[in-house]
Amino acid sequence: MAKQRLLAPPISDVDHAPPEVRTQRRRLRACHECDWVSALPPLKSGEKATCPRCSYTLVRRHRYPAQRSMALAMSALVALLAAISFPFVSFSVSGVGNRIELTQTATTLIGFDQPLVAIAVIMTIVVLPAVYLISVIWLQFGLLRNHPLPFSRDIARSLSHLAPWLMADVFIIGALVSLIKVAGMAQVELGISFWAFCVFAVLLLATTQSLDADWMWFSLDDGESRAPEGTRTAATAATQGLAGCHTCGLINRIDPAAKKTRCLRCHEPLHNRLPHSLQRTWALIIAATIMYIPANLYPIMNTTSLGNTSPSTIIGGVVELAQMGSWPIAAVIFIASVIVPVGKLVALTWLCLVVKRSNEINAHKRTVLYRITEFIGRWSMVDVFVVAILVALIRAGSLMSITPGPAALAFGGVVVLTMIAAMTFDPRLIWDTPPPRYSGNVDD
Repeated sequence: MAKQRLLAPPISDVDHAPPEVRTQRRRLRACHECDWVSALPPLKSGEKATCPRCSYTLVRRHRYPAQRSMALAMSALVALLAAISFPFVSFSVSGVGNRIELTQTATTLIGFDQPLVAIAVIMTIVVLPAVYLISVIWLQFGLLRNHPLPFSRDIARSLSHLAPWLMADVFIIGALVSLIKVAGMAQVELGISFWAFCVFAVLLLATTQSLDADWMWFSLDDGESRAPEGTRTAATAATQGLAGCHTCGLINRIDPAAKKTRCLRCHEPLHNRLPHSLQRTWALIIAATIMYIPANLYPIMNTTSLGNTSPSTIIGGVVELAQMGSWPIAAVIFIASVIVPVGKLVALTWLCLVVKRSNEINAHKRTVLYRITEFIGRWSMVDVFVVAILVALIRAGSLMSITPGPAALAFGGVVVLTMIAAMTFDPRLIWDTPPPRYSGNVDD
């Protein structure tokens, strides 16, 4: 009997041929921050293409992107399952102690009439990261099979919207701050869940950094539609009646007669400029400023020790840590809870005031300020996570216990509002005033 030859399964092209190899025409992109249209150069693994006008990263290429992100996502998901399955941390003082699991940092807050804070905690450290990782695995598994799974496009659209709200790394900093505060009063023991969550936070960050959205959308679409006829490089998209999709990158023509224009590839809503961007940003800045007042006037948590209860405001907690000699931790809390939110409010206010008086010399500096403002906003959640961990952990009755104060909700609202304010501000407005400096080249 003749031996049958075993044929190896076909290897997915998604990990062997980048988009530049699979097409012979130039691929155009409109910068998300300055609206400058440029052509993507051929990229190798580890290389990136940046906007020649504002230096925004348009595309970052990775080696084996589908396999890499899928492996990292699966590893992170396993670490998350371990983190929610074992004890997180425990403490004991004078023979009395308590042990908590990761999810109790949120569920305990519900018992203290803080459901909104509890939802924010569990969503940002468990639910949304899990949804993100499962989505990545779903997408990349389909791409490796050369046959995208159902709903892949809708799931791929959601990834960029979920990423800013994944705060596992911020939670780790909050956990370290909490443990250092408790270590001076009681004996602390770290559980398996704590170390698993640390691994999860690192893997989650690596997963988000490993995603190559350009490659992913090119593979999902089995190619890429041409930019509209007559699209010029070295000019803004808005002056040509075009808009670049912030989700998949494809340049589309805006129909001025249509109430809403959607991207031809991913169906994301498109705008030359975000509608009412400054008005919405101003409204969110004012709302966040108003909420920042009770966030500092009212106690963020109440500490009971030997029957005596003392409230602690954000500034009071910083002073207390400094008096205990924990200067590094006091500095972390002060920066995250005072410098960052105030600095973000001031920066966004200033950007809104001067956006119409920009010129091409200072536009780049103001864009850098916007990037910094957008990046640092999420780190203010450190104080909210500290409260969530301490409230769940320190529960020893009149001997020692911590309860959340009304400022926890107000401060959490400040963090969310400032993050949304940065998202609603359209950085392309910074570059609208100066005229084009370069002459255009007609694309083929």
